[in-house]
Amino acid sequence: MMTNGKNTSIECSIRNCVHHAQAEEYCTLDRIKVGTHEANPTKKECTDCESFVNKA
Repeated sequence: MMTNGKNTSIECSIRNCVHHAQAEEYCTLDRIKVGTHEANPTKKECTDCESFVNKA
């Protein structure tokens, strides 16, 4: 659910992403894509937010 420019259904603590709400720990996207860099992921460390864009 979007509220004041943030999606309250997607919590996020990655402040250097351009989609981070900054004032609060939420994402501003309508949806995100979660993927993996492993052939057989077995831990949360094996997953990635593929919607991440570095705020440079």
